[in-house]
Amino acid sequence: MNSSLKRGVFVGGLSGLLFGFDTAVIAGTTHGLAQTFQLSPTILGLTVSSALWGTLIGALTAGVPGDAFGARNCLRAIAIMYVLSGLGCFFAPNLDVLITARVLAGLAVGASSVLAPTYLAEIAPAQVRGKLVGVFQLNIVVGILVAYFSNYIIGLLDLGPQEWRWKFGVTTVPSVALAAMLYAIPNSPRWLAVKGRIDEARAVLGQMGNTDIAQELAGYARQHATAAAGQKVRLSWARHARPITLAILVALFNQLSGINAILYYLNDIFAAAGFGKVSSDLQSVIIGATNLVFTLLALSVIDRVGRKTLLLIGSVGLVASLSGVAFIELTASYQALLLPMLIGFIASFAFSQGAVIWVYIAEVFPTEVRARGQGLGCSTHWFMDALIASAFPVIAAHSKGLPFVVFAGAMVVQFFVVFKFFPETKGIALEDMEQSIGHRA
Repeated sequence: MNSSLKRGVFVGGLSGLLFGFDTAVIAGTTHGLAQTFQLSPTILGLTVSSALWGTLIGALTAGVPGDAFGARNCLRAIAIMYVLSGLGCFFAPNLDVLITARVLAGLAVGASSVLAPTYLAEIAPAQVRGKLVGVFQLNIVVGILVAYFSNYIIGLLDLGPQEWRWKFGVTTVPSVALAAMLYAIPNSPRWLAVKGRIDEARAVLGQMGNTDIAQELAGYARQHATAAAGQKVRLSWARHARPITLAILVALFNQLSGINAILYYLNDIFAAAGFGKVSSDLQSVIIGATNLVFTLLALSVIDRVGRKTLLLIGSVGLVASLSGVAFIELTASYQALLLPMLIGFIASFAFSQGAVIWVYIAEVFPTEVRARGQGLGCSTHWFMDALIASAFPVIAAHSKGLPFVVFAGAMVVQFFVVFKFFPETKGIALEDMEQSIGHRA
């Protein structure tokens, strides 16, 4: 792989590290936040989910500027938002300021979940697109692991009731690094071509080691004839019903697995089973490491096995592991099996939905509406995430096992929906995807 392409993939995917860190760091702060601000379960759920409502707004609104100004250019502004949110959480004098900073972090996460996979999909060759776009997910799980490990190390320092500030504040370090590195990568050649900047697109293709630039540009022109003619292309149900449906479904089921609710409240789940604070932090590191290992495994086979097959395999593992957690929580027995069951859950998720979601959504839309399509799928993902994160502590306070019963049932439904309705997208050029998914089952 050409060095310029490697650099683009590395930096574009690095946004996922901040995404993952922000997703997981909250797990180590819920107890401290509840004590500092005297939060009830309901208010704690709203505090945790505050970032997610910002994420929803970020995902909903990122597509339009992404298509207009390019994913790379927008990611530069997003990196600054990450820096400001980390500082805001660290210095927050009250709950209102903290929530504002968390909403800003959510805006950044939501926008990056749209634009980073869009950028990666547009620079990646078709035959390795799953693996390269999957670098975003790989960075997410690295960020999750780093957050859990950071929480564990900070927890050992005995910083007292303000410990949660340090757990939030360390995110400024990778945020500053990302902001700097985004100036070392080019715009997407596909986006440049859609904007009529053909000479720049040709130059970027050359930098990235493309061996047949003329053919690549001809492929862009074939798909983007309408855009090249100066007509505004809208994301619409009439023209894009199939990709819209697929994007919504894959995002919906991703959150109905319970993945983010479990990550946000992982320490609380362990605490409910009798584990202490430091022990819970350490167990979380094990979960994060499992996530990383199985994500790497999935990315090594996604372009050979395919996206649909991974989703089907993962559904079976998710049903089994979630059912086990539900049984443990409902019966208050076999607590020693909680960690193995959660490891099985995270392994099944990482090997399937975790590796597939951002790749699949980025693939199924045409380039001229890809950022907006990605925004639609991501908005569904974050809307469900916010709802589930808000409801989880309230429902779990009444019945610790009920949320896991719901999650397991949703994964049964997912298996049959994916088997019946999802087309395979591996190895198909983005310019041919619109026609392909309309005819392939």
